[in-house]
Amino acid sequence: MLKHSSFVVLLTALLGALPASAESLYTKKSPVLQVDATNYDRLIARSNHVSIVEFYAPWCGHCQNLKPAYEKAAKSLEGLAKVAAVNCDDEANKSFCGIMRIQGFPTLRMVIPSDKPGKPKHEDYKGPRTAKGIVDAVVEKIPNRVKRLTDKNIDDWLTNSNETAKAILFTEKGTTSALLRALAIDFHGKIQIGQIRNKETSAVDMFGVTKFPTFVLLPGSDKPSVVYDGELKKKPMLEFLSQVAEPNQDPPPLKKSSPQKPKKPTTTAGDTATDKPTESANDSTDPREPKKFTASERRSQAEEPKVPQLRVLSTTTDLRTTCLSSKTGTCILAIVPVPSDPNLPPSMSALQALNSLSDIERKHALRQARLFPFYVAPDDIEEVPKLRDELGLKSDIVEIIAINGKRGWWRRYDSADGSKYGVVDLEKWVDQVRMGEAEKHKIPEGALLSESKEEPKAEPEVIPEQEPEKEPEQEPEQEPEEEPEAPPQDEPEQKTEKEPEHEPEATPSAIPETEPQQETTESPKEPKTAVHEEL
Repeated sequence: MLKHSSFVVLLTALLGALPASAESLYTKKSPVLQVDATNYDRLIARSNHVSIVEFYAPWCGHCQNLKPAYEKAAKSLEGLAKVAAVNCDDEANKSFCGIMRIQGFPTLRMVIPSDKPGKPKHEDYKGPRTAKGIVDAVVEKIPNRVKRLTDKNIDDWLTNSNETAKAILFTEKGTTSALLRALAIDFHGKIQIGQIRNKETSAVDMFGVTKFPTFVLLPGSDKPSVVYDGELKKKPMLEFLSQVAEPNQDPPPLKKSSPQKPKKPTTTAGDTATDKPTESANDSTDPREPKKFTASERRSQAEEPKVPQLRVLSTTTDLRTTCLSSKTGTCILAIVPVPSDPNLPPSMSALQALNSLSDIERKHALRQARLFPFYVAPDDIEEVPKLRDELGLKSDIVEIIAINGKRGWWRRYDSADGSKYGVVDLEKWVDQVRMGEAEKHKIPEGALLSESKEEPKAEPEVIPEQEPEKEPEQEPEQEPEEEPEAPPQDEPEQKTEKEPEHEPEATPSAIPETEPQQETTESPKEPKTAVHEEL
């Protein structure tokens, strides 16, 4: 007991400190825009600009490795495109990530505006997980609304819609920069923006341009042109153009005409007809809010205090009475390696596994779904190493098994040699166990613990509590033959057996089938990307 008590105490404390909800990987000060299921459509899907969105989970090691490069890319693309992130481990976003068909973390997806507002194109980014790789891919997808001008077409362009403001960039480069393309998107429909090379001598001489790049604003009509003399940066150039027109709002403002829509189907002549649609509109909207709000409020008040905490087993008796006897029903057992120094915390992979199991247990408790119990068994319990040997489990990684002593079967979770303990993968496996779909193995004869082996050790702890309850009830009968057949002792065991195997409320995970986590490659040093100064 003394040998492993320090590790058990430490492990129990760590489990008690696990957050109730998934924390975001990015802080409020991060250049990465944090998006959720409620504002994704407005901020991303309806945006005028290209976006790249990372779907991630805070516990994901690949996501944590990507964070520095992703934040660096966000700084480089500031004002040119949106760099956003969605926390799929947040309970409020799990169904949304499922709808988006996210099957691994991190998933990077580019969202490209189309001609139809709110219906963008989606492309998964599969390039290098570096700041430069991400920036280059996003810049390539920025739409080009800049007019390519030459000596031949500049006169027609200038005379067409002469009252409309125009802006021209004179440059030595043949390609259109991301900065100029972003400005053209901001002022689309308000200011026409063109680009002309220094080789077009007639056009260059027309405006008296002598150095490159030069940015010229033509306010329209007979107003004189204005030459920009500031930095080639998005913010000052935006302010420069704003003197003749306001940029387009992004995201676009919400329409305010929705309250009038319910009146159309029932419109008739007379005042009485106009009152009815108003009442029906209220009737159709008001009941929705109380149902959703009241239900969630009641659940949070009634269920959150009942959320279980993963129990850490500390003795062989605990192991036998919870999972490893011929009378125990289905349970999930996480077998955790103990560090050489029991005062040290468990490994990161162990913490990830326990965090995921804790999240799954909490999720089912909050939605009042029946679930078999989860336990943690450190390796320094005497019988745990023997259990690893009997079941052929590895000794240096966290092994997670489902076992049913009564029915004599067990199932092993495949962690890919200790590298896959994410909540998505584990929840999928737990659902398979609940539905009886996971592969079963027969429990070896030596794996279960018998009561006879444990009676000497268990007597000083268990018997003082049980004897006062049993003896007064059975003394007046004095019939030892009926004691083993007494129903009060058998009924609890039968209930625990039936709960996990025939789960009527079993529901699949909100997120569909999950592939192994995607690899993340980091480059130690990357060249600086001067996206804003490439004019």
